[in-house]
Amino acid sequence: MKDDVTAIARIETEGEIGLICLAKPPVNAVGLALRSAIHDAFQTLSQDPAIRAIVLYGEGRFFSAGADIKDFGKADVQPTLPQVLKALNDSDKPVIAALHGVAFGGALELALATHLRVGVAGLRIALPEVKLGLLPGAGGAQRLPRLTGLASAIDIICSGRDVLADEALSLGILDRLVDGPARGAGIAAARDVLAGTLAHRQTDARVVADDPAAVDAARIRLQAKRPALMAPLKALEAVCAATLPIDEGLAGERALFMELMAGDERAGLVHAFFAERATGQIPEKSATPRTIQRIAVIGGGTMGVGIATSLLIGGYQTDLIEAQSARVAQARSGIEKNLAGALKRGKLTAESHKAALDGLGCTDSLDVAAEADLVIEAIFENMEAKIGLFAKLDAICKPGAILATNTSYLDVNQIAAATARPEDVIGLHFFSPAHIMRLIEVVVAEKTAPSCVASAFALARKLGKVPVRAGNSDGFIGNRILTQYRRAADYLLLDGADFAGIDAALEEFGFAMGPFAVNDLAGLDIARATRDRKAATRPPQERYSRVADLICDQGWFGRKTGQGYYLYEAGKKPVAHPGAMAIVETERRALGLAPRAFSRETIVARCLTAMIAEAVRVLEEGVALRPVDIDAVELFGYGFPRHRGGPMHQADLIGPAELIRRIEDYAAEDPHFWQVPDLLRKMQRDGRSFADLNG
Repeated sequence: MKDDVTAIARIETEGEIGLICLAKPPVNAVGLALRSAIHDAFQTLSQDPAIRAIVLYGEGRFFSAGADIKDFGKADVQPTLPQVLKALNDSDKPVIAALHGVAFGGALELALATHLRVGVAGLRIALPEVKLGLLPGAGGAQRLPRLTGLASAIDIICSGRDVLADEALSLGILDRLVDGPARGAGIAAARDVLAGTLAHRQTDARVVADDPAAVDAARIRLQAKRPALMAPLKALEAVCAATLPIDEGLAGERALFMELMAGDERAGLVHAFFAERATGQIPEKSATPRTIQRIAVIGGGTMGVGIATSLLIGGYQTDLIEAQSARVAQARSGIEKNLAGALKRGKLTAESHKAALDGLGCTDSLDVAAEADLVIEAIFENMEAKIGLFAKLDAICKPGAILATNTSYLDVNQIAAATARPEDVIGLHFFSPAHIMRLIEVVVAEKTAPSCVASAFALARKLGKVPVRAGNSDGFIGNRILTQYRRAADYLLLDGADFAGIDAALEEFGFAMGPFAVNDLAGLDIARATRDRKAATRPPQERYSRVADLICDQGWFGRKTGQGYYLYEAGKKPVAHPGAMAIVETERRALGLAPRAFSRETIVARCLTAMIAEAVRVLEEGVALRPVDIDAVELFGYGFPRHRGGPMHQADLIGPAELIRRIEDYAAEDPHFWQVPDLLRKMQRDGRSFADLNG
């Protein structure tokens, strides 16, 4: 019998068993509305003398994907989630959670407060709050250790990792694992409980033994991470409180949760979470994507191999075209190696791995592109070569096929003009390694059709990528900002900072690698080719650092030659290259520069301010639609520290007045590089933030 089919927490009955169905599509998010409805439904069933056991289950694909992040500001509105969970735990009637699909965050905390948990095969559970700069704040850090012991709870909570059903059963998180629908599994478990053949117990009544060795090892491990984030360390503190009486532990956990809620780390990580989802709001959203089944990738180098790998993992039939016949087998081998790695990491099953291999074609013939719904060009970064290739593709490819260029900097309008179908030409800027990195800049040229843009976004989402719409501009969004970031670092180097110190400061801020280490990794010759391309149009008033060029002149191109800014030896940590340091010192003397000392704070301030200033200009020119799109580019393509939220998020924390003051101060020594964008001054006058512009 069903009481109210429209309720988001629907009451159902099966004899003396009452059921609460979580029915708030699409993911049964446990926000204020659903937790209130669960609380009301539970009160109704607990007061019904005909009901002897209560089962909670979810409708749709999941039990629940967790808390509604948009409701974080309502955490203390009653009934709070801790209050709902305490009511479940304290119930005189046995309460069973029947879990399927996923039970994450607040949803798992809900299940932990029941007296017994049955899982359906394929279930994944997690307490991923640390990934948002938080910790479980509704009893998860107290109740999970009461089921698993301290060491396993520390591992699960401080990492935020997924736990598969079999492991959850072995750890004692689940009491039973079955096949079949969750509703039926919950009813069967309730009947067994009432018959006395299945034990149940209040979670809060259990006791947790202290484990000093596990705690000390976890603390050392978390403090050694770079950056050492606050949330995992606070989560460890909360889990340790599980050895206390439950009321004391819950109070301590909640206090730590609220402390993190008020912090910048949480704000940055939540901003990053929403940034990933916001990029799909584009002018072409209503356009119908074209059908894409077969894709051709042109170019068998590192980028082409990576793109082809990503497409095959995404389930597309993919032809890799490498013009040099002798390199075709090498390209195939590279793709096969990547797919084997994906299988090992669990990104592919044995079945999907075989399908990917079966869907791969490798050839030296461009004619194969005639069958493709989408062609992605990934040859070297040379305009004449790309124009020549697109002219050939125009003659070969079928009508309606999308012609995409993977250019990092070049004018997509000019490339499109080489064809008689510019409406079908678009930029798809993948990032290396393309089968790992999540960002794709979707570069919309002047005549690109809306259906072409919609198709690119649909493709990116199917590949598990983060697509960001970018206008046609030299370097688009990311490389424009990267150029200014690198220049700021180059100027600091000339003026007295050392490259290892600059890298260290920015790594302490949260970047995985500093700019000079990144240059070595990418290859110093690659960046030089871009500088050489732009040399003829370089403004005479622009300050130019020759240091990287002089290092390249020595044949030192970074990691691939074993020498760059750093020296690289197998099995050893890179060390600053004395030869590169000597080049810096010689260049300073040639320019008559007296070295100055720069603190780490100053280094970060200058590099970050340079990024922000260029990002504002990207926004002014309409190359990026919104500030959040810029943040997504930097977060998912350029290694901007996720807990910092992105340069535009940082700009709001700094404020326009301070940014203007910095730029004007720096401009005293270099008025060409340091210029205040008009939009920044306008924002100061209007009292607006970049977050305001995301709406």
